[in-house]
Amino acid sequence: MARSTRTDKARRLNAAYAMLQRNTPLSTAMQRLSGQFDLSERQAYRYLEEAAHLQRRVEVTEATVPITLKVPARTARLLRVYARSSGLTIGAVVTRALTMFLNTQRRHG
Repeated sequence: MARSTRTDKARRLNAAYAMLQRNTPLSTAMQRLSGQFDLSERQAYRYLEEAAHLQRRVEVTEATVPITLKVPARTARLLRVYARSSGLTIGAVVTRALTMFLNTQRRHG
């Protein structure tokens, strides 16, 4: 069996979180998660345990692919500093910036 992706885990945690928010009995939630995601009851229980500590739903992200970018050294330094200070990864910062840029191009192009 293949390992779960981050997206799979986020969806399972969100389903568990929603059941806990609706005060679904633990045994019922465990059986529903197990059936819905083809998990063992032990795995379903672990997702419920983890979801119980969440403050809100988990963001479900798209799958990512690695790319190589060449940027000036100063830009790379600024990017690293910003990523570190914001608590984001460099990939998250670049993705947000490129998404904003590309969205403005669609509107103007």
